[in-house]
Amino acid sequence: MNTAAHPRLSLNQATVKHATLSEVITVARSAGIGALGTWREPVHDVGLDEAARMVSGSGLRISSHCRGGFFTAPEGSARRAAMDDNRRAIEETATLAQAGAPGSRAVLVLVAGGLPDDSTDLASARGRVADALDELVAEASAAGVQLAIEPLHPMYAADRAVVSTLGQALDLSQPFDPATVGVVVDSFHVWWDPELFDAVARAGHQHRIASYQVSDWLTPIAADALLSRGVMGDGHIDFGPLSAAVDAAGYTGDVEVEVFNQDVWDAPAAATVARVVDAFAEHVPVADVRPVLG
Repeated sequence: MNTAAHPRLSLNQATVKHATLSEVITVARSAGIGALGTWREPVHDVGLDEAARMVSGSGLRISSHCRGGFFTAPEGSARRAAMDDNRRAIEETATLAQAGAPGSRAVLVLVAGGLPDDSTDLASARGRVADALDELVAEASAAGVQLAIEPLHPMYAADRAVVSTLGQALDLSQPFDPATVGVVVDSFHVWWDPELFDAVARAGHQHRIASYQVSDWLTPIAADALLSRGVMGDGHIDFGPLSAAVDAAGYTGDVEVEVFNQDVWDAPAAATVARVVDAFAEHVPVADVRPVLG
């Protein structure tokens, strides 16, 4: 197919994991995609100043920066190092969003982190996520950055994210200004939740949807469960009702395609991006509006 890219489609860098920032910018622009979700590692490869220069010259919006978080460790040197790293991530997010085209959003995606080593205390780990938000929120606000809590599927609760549902993410965000702490709606992680649509409506009412990310749920689950995402249409998720709910909740920003999949990563970046453009047009019926400026 020779489909025009949807005006709200954003290419998350994870989908073309092996491409450099320069290569990602080139393939996105060639495909007519208007936005990019950046990852910290490719930015670090070239340095923040050079990455900002490249983004500024690209004409692309920045839809989010991935990722911060991983702050479930008890107080000590490991936790202090994690908090300092999150402060650097806040600075990166602000810088890249400022360099992006109009409509860019300074959204730092947060993955909470799993259980600390040798711990089974899930409640305390979740409490330390709340403590970390409280510690970082003033700095994020001063930088104009929205911290976006991303709930991950419960199969990742032990090793990657103790926040498993959109409702839990909203509870954590509740004490803070929505402009500074929001949530991520990622189809792969939340599609299964029987309370999902109520949670999306609640997030919209509170103006907390910072990002909408899409990929499909594949079975059988890969040996590395992290790589079980698929391109939309290849798996089990019905994107129509979820996209309608996110639209109805008032989210008008870019919609990121974020696919972790070895076969997708092994394909040429340009072929993957062309496939993403087609699959988005066919399976992700979001409203045809451009992001509001800001």
